[in-house]
Amino acid sequence: MKTIIKNGSVVLPDGILEDGAVMIDDQGKIAFVGRAVDLPAQAGEMLDLGGKILSPGFIDIHVHGGHGVTFDNTDSLAEDLRAYSTWVATTGVTGFLPSITAPTPEELTELIQSMIQEFKKGLPGAKGLGIHLEGPFLNIEKKGAQNPAWIRNPSLEEAQMYLQVGQGWIKQITIAPELPNAKMVAGFYKDAGVTVALGHSTADFETAAQALKGLWTHVTHTFNAQTGFHHRRPGVVGAVMCSEGVTAELIADLVHVHPGAMKALVRCIGPEQIVLVTDAMEAAGLPDGEYSLLGAKVYVVDGKATQTDGTIASSSAVLSQCVKNMHIEVGISLTDAINMASLNPARVIGMGAQYGSLQVGRPANLIITDWDLNIYMTIVDGKIVYNQFLNDNETTAV
Repeated sequence: MKTIIKNGSVVLPDGILEDGAVMIDDQGKIAFVGRAVDLPAQAGEMLDLGGKILSPGFIDIHVHGGHGVTFDNTDSLAEDLRAYSTWVATTGVTGFLPSITAPTPEELTELIQSMIQEFKKGLPGAKGLGIHLEGPFLNIEKKGAQNPAWIRNPSLEEAQMYLQVGQGWIKQITIAPELPNAKMVAGFYKDAGVTVALGHSTADFETAAQALKGLWTHVTHTFNAQTGFHHRRPGVVGAVMCSEGVTAELIADLVHVHPGAMKALVRCIGPEQIVLVTDAMEAAGLPDGEYSLLGAKVYVVDGKATQTDGTIASSSAVLSQCVKNMHIEVGISLTDAINMASLNPARVIGMGAQYGSLQVGRPANLIITDWDLNIYMTIVDGKIVYNQFLNDNETTAV
């Protein structure tokens, strides 16, 4: 049975189409996108937007957990991933990359294998699109909230082991380019089609700029856990701002980065190169309190997550709020802000031809929001996985 969604605005990559419509076929793919007046006559379920917005679902390519879930326990991983998938769909996320690391190569290998097994089975809400290895090849001097005992210099043998067990599911890896063997390992992953991100790095401007001209094409949580900008020492941040074609993550929770800095980055590299991420941990979606991340205690106060020494430790953010912050606090157009959380991340992980925009023939991964970006419905592969309309007792045919 086809589903026809109309009577609202549709977010396209280049703008918002008022009085637009989308039709989903019985295989869960998009069969029509355009003006409602051009919609061909079809029988099917009708879904009335009621003036709300239909947009591509959000994709979080850097996240450690949320709503009480963390991705580091293989014993409970199946249950944890299902719970997270269900919850994160309520925040507008239709696809995600867990960011993982582990104490030893053997434990990380086991975690990768277990995660892939669950992804292949399928999840009830947001889809597991792949894996982001944020470690172990990081610079301990810029560890951030990473466990220092889990950090190692790049090893080609270790890198090959992860890629072999990854079976194509490893989509992104963060490596500090100044480390021994970093260039060799980065080249190995790039040749395998994995996006290599620069992060947790003490690199100077020259080292970072050279890396971003070739093997490294993406930047992990820009401004955070990397050398900052100074007018005589531009650092990693300066290299990013001077780069061509490099994509850069932003944690737009208004805790990690000041809106002025975010605006400067957008002006330097353009909105099409910005990728919004949450970098969230288990506290996301939960009240302030004591939590854990990578074996360390984390305290969340007024939404800010820190370790005992005051180091910012991941975040408690949700992606819909980051999109809203970019639009309201930074002044980015709503279309650009949504692209930063949908189309742009899909392109970074090599899935831009499948996900991130509403186009005919693509899987129907989309969300319905109001103009304040409150989530009312989430659809994954044509299936409704979250429906706030029913909770609000609104009259909507589904």
